[in-house]
Amino acid sequence: MDRFTAAERALRQAAPHALLQAVQDALATHYGAVSVDLLMADYAMTILQPVSELPYTAEPIPVHTSSPGRAFGAQQPYVVTDERAGLLTVHLPVSVRGDRIGVLAVVLPRDSYEGPAEQELSDIAEVLGHEIVVGERDTDVYLQARRANRLTLAAEMQWQLLPGRSCSRPEYEIGAQLEPAYAIYGDNFDWSSSADHLTLVITNGMGEGIEAALLTNLAVNALRNARRAGLSLSDQACLADQAVYGHYHGHAHLSTLLLRFDLDTGRTQIVDAGSPRMWRLRQGKAEQIHFEAQMPLGMFEDTPYTTESFQVEPGDRLVFVSDGVYDVASPAGERYSEKALMRALTSTRLLPASQVPRAVLQELAGHRGPIEADDDAMVVCLDWNGRPDQA
Repeated sequence: MDRFTAAERALRQAAPHALLQAVQDALATHYGAVSVDLLMADYAMTILQPVSELPYTAEPIPVHTSSPGRAFGAQQPYVVTDERAGLLTVHLPVSVRGDRIGVLAVVLPRDSYEGPAEQELSDIAEVLGHEIVVGERDTDVYLQARRANRLTLAAEMQWQLLPGRSCSRPEYEIGAQLEPAYAIYGDNFDWSSSADHLTLVITNGMGEGIEAALLTNLAVNALRNARRAGLSLSDQACLADQAVYGHYHGHAHLSTLLLRFDLDTGRTQIVDAGSPRMWRLRQGKAEQIHFEAQMPLGMFEDTPYTTESFQVEPGDRLVFVSDGVYDVASPAGERYSEKALMRALTSTRLLPASQVPRAVLQELAGHRGPIEADDDAMVVCLDWNGRPDQA
């Protein structure tokens, strides 16, 4: 058995809570690792927190000013050499299909990180990521390690509802973020892909706290139920509308944008149910894209919904924002304008989709200043690559 296979087997056989110990033992035995640390990205994506003994985290490491943060941001290994000690530290991104989880930091003798070891260690970090995702069904260790602060109950419900914070396939890349990360209310995003289609849902629920989270949970699960039953996009909206109205009788509703992309052609079906706003960045130019507004989900009984068509082209970037972005005011009372958002989208055009939401929300926080946010804000970024034969 070769050393990579041995390390992979050790991870797959480890108890969910013991993955760190398993990778430490495997890398020490088969690669001569001096030390191994696992750093988990927190919910706000601003720090990396070491997985350790109780109380679950040690001193956090900033994403934007650290060596592990460089590996996390670039999604490429980053090596720091200690010439005096004859050691190097390789920081390896831990990700699952584009969803950034954290960083594996491995200290090795300098001559151990050469030849096949470079690729093997990257592959082991990827295997670790998959095992963490599976292991989170059975242990809280990694979810606890992501927390710089305690989540509100509403935020706990919302984060558990999300599919991830980023996703990557050859045809597209998605990045998304919610703020305030530890106290979100009703904003939500969801996606699902098949061999031929990508479905993306952006939701802006009304209300605050638990009530907002309950409303969003009902709507998102109703949409998933309809999608998994094979219903059309308009029928998905109708079923979710009925579910929300049936429970709240019009006293609560959600603004929702549903999109279904054909991966072969880029043709897109859209239902705009009082939606969050969508912007397109094409060839360096940012512009807001308007659709035919229909009633929010759950506002009235038996609301009919219809789809309209939209075409995305390879190289397009679509950015979706909730009203928590537009409603933010500066200390002087000045609202965050569409022009300011357009500048933010243009200035982040060279960043990968996974980093755009965080960058836009940071600029938004700078506009708000020290004032505490009174609404949650959501940014979702979709980069469309298309398929090679897409027209």
